[in-house]
Amino acid sequence: MSTATMDRTEHSPAKASDGSAAHSATEPAHVVETMTMAAALNRALADALIEDERVLVFGEDVGALGGVFRITDGLTARFGEKRCFDTPLAESGIIGTAVGMAMNGLIPVVEMQFDAFALPAFEQVVSHVAKLGNRTRGDVRMPMVIRIPFGGGIGGVEHHCDSSEAYYAHTPGLTVVSPSNPQDAYSLLRAAIASPDPVIFMEPKKLYWSKGVVDTSITADLRRASVVREGTDVTLISYGPSVTVALEAAEAMAAEGRSVQVVDVRTLTPFDDQTVSDAVRGTGRAVVIAEAPGFASVASEIQARVFEQCFEYLEAPVRRVTGFDTPFASPKFEHWYLPDVDRVLDAVDSLHWED
Repeated sequence: MSTATMDRTEHSPAKASDGSAAHSATEPAHVVETMTMAAALNRALADALIEDERVLVFGEDVGALGGVFRITDGLTARFGEKRCFDTPLAESGIIGTAVGMAMNGLIPVVEMQFDAFALPAFEQVVSHVAKLGNRTRGDVRMPMVIRIPFGGGIGGVEHHCDSSEAYYAHTPGLTVVSPSNPQDAYSLLRAAIASPDPVIFMEPKKLYWSKGVVDTSITADLRRASVVREGTDVTLISYGPSVTVALEAAEAMAAEGRSVQVVDVRTLTPFDDQTVSDAVRGTGRAVVIAEAPGFASVASEIQARVFEQCFEYLEAPVRRVTGFDTPFASPKFEHWYLPDVDRVLDAVDSLHWED
């Protein structure tokens, strides 16, 4: 097979002597149950560890402690210290180690404790994780996932509540994903681990304790956005932690007689232009909602793409509701900083309805 046509089949589970896929003692059990996003992520990691012996989970305090947010709780006890283990507090070293593992046939899934804590590893991500596939003309792929809790809503200080997704989305060679509900958390993480190329998995930590039904048989396409609410008057476009705000705003506007569509982008890059454009062309109005500061942001990129691809269909300018262009607010002022329903309603009210 030529390097130009390498695909994910080269990263399928290892083969046993009889040609069948080599697994652990048992296959992942199929379940359908209500669970938190944290539990859904934990199950996705566990099922990946069961299914493919090359998958490893490591990071700061992810072993016996189970991670700061307990996402890896019980994995070390269940799979042993060779499959889920702690590392020193050295983010650059964590990612550098993961690069070496991926180059040698393993599938590392690493956890950065908080968004800002991933920045010491940024050079490794940009210079090596994102570029090795291109640098080697496809001879060396990077099947790895970097899990990053991000966003506000927990009353944390500035470096615990950053939203730095734009840095990663601006870096060619990376897939950047952010789920907004437990089902997508499970399905998107399983898809990310199965990908032959590196995935930055941005987890909205304020949603770790949100609950929803998870069916472990449902798969997800990393290249597709999702229309999570149908509507005909206006489209709200969001991802990760702000999708819940969009849905709450849609409910509030429904009570006033407006039919509001909500699109969950899910994968920031590669961006699903088709789904988003089709949605906006159907309503003629759009508002983009995101927690990160608005300047040079993912939200501004989405706004620009909608303008470019839907201009002839628009009844009004595309608005944005984002965080402010300041460092993240202190806990007492967090509610003023984060996008909320009232700010979304104000943006929608400005969409030239009288015309």
